[in-house]
Amino acid sequence: MPEQENIQKTAAPAPTQAATAPQAGAPARSNDRRGGRGGQQGGGQRGGGRDRRGGRPQERDPREFEQKTLELSRVTRVTKGGKRMRFRATVVVGDKKGRVGFGLAKRPDVPKALHKATRQAKKHLITVPLIKGTVPHEVLAKFGAGMIMIKPAPQGTGLKCGGPVRVVLELAGVPNAVSKILGGKNKINNVKATFAALNMLRKEKTSVTPSA
Repeated sequence: MPEQENIQKTAAPAPTQAATAPQAGAPARSNDRRGGRGGQQGGGQRGGGRDRRGGRPQERDPREFEQKTLELSRVTRVTKGGKRMRFRATVVVGDKKGRVGFGLAKRPDVPKALHKATRQAKKHLITVPLIKGTVPHEVLAKFGAGMIMIKPAPQGTGLKCGGPVRVVLELAGVPNAVSKILGGKNKINNVKATFAALNMLRKEKTSVTPSA
């Protein structure tokens, strides 16, 4: 009987190489699915907040000017061929350090109108003089039907302003001031009157002596 067992053992065919080896072109499957796919996904999610080169994500530089959209309206121009519709944007920009400007532009779509108005505002910047945290003296300016009065205020008063005047003074960086809108309510006229008043500010008031 031991001879028959030896014969049976030797007669058993050995597994062929084709049966054990994976077929050519077939993707290799890992025994642990969690370790194969989950490991890659987990590594990607953990390292997603950083740069692939090993550094921290680059932060954008802060913008020099802050901008606010004062008015965005749709205007229509009637021509011989029909109505031509465009968008009109009024944008105020400032660095809150004394420089401020505004722009008015029209374009067929909103993003282009805002972009053009912002570029115009940056081209027409003015510098607002400040003395002890407020404007140097009282001013009164008018543009069209809009009339604006701006007066100095002591420390701790803040901005006692409303409408477009407050937006302009905030972006200009004026901490304390008092203003009053005496004319119409048109925002564009009031903005232009506000800039006319700011252009009248002088650090040193020149006293005029009457001639004899």
